[in-house]
Parts: sequence; structure tokens; C-alpha cells
Amino acid sequence: MIALTEIEQEIVSYVHGMAPSQQDEVLAFVRSLATTPVGVPGKELLGFAGAFSLDELVVLQEAIEADCEQVNHDEW
Repeated sequence: MIALTEIEQEIVSYVHGMAPSQQDEVLAFVRSLATTPVGVPGKELLGFAGAFSLDELVVLQEAIEADCEQVNHDEW
């Protein structure tokens, strides 16, 4: 038999007290944590350096500031 750590024991005790549907949610969450990509090393992104001109970057920044900082309360 495998000995559980203190944290694992606490997790198991919480899961035991949950409804099966909640246990399914916990399992899905744990699986998502185990499969979440870590990211990309910066060296791999260097190939994108210079892909946009300064003028294109200004246009992108203006679009982000104009559209992404607004909340449409009727949207939801």
C-alpha cells in the first residue's frame, strides 16, 4: 500500500465527503492541472522579433487601449 502525504490525506478526506458530481469536478480540475502547458522558453520566441513594424505596433496598442479597456454591461 502506498503511504499518502499529509496533503494527500486531507484532499482525500474532503473528496470523500463530496457528492459524486462534485468529485467529478475535482477530478476534472486535477486533470487540468496535470495537463496545463508550462509555457514556451523565451529563446523559442526570438524568431518573432521584428515581425511587426513600429507603425503596426502603434496601431495594435491603440486598438487594445480603445477596445479592451471597456466593459459592455449589456453583453452578458
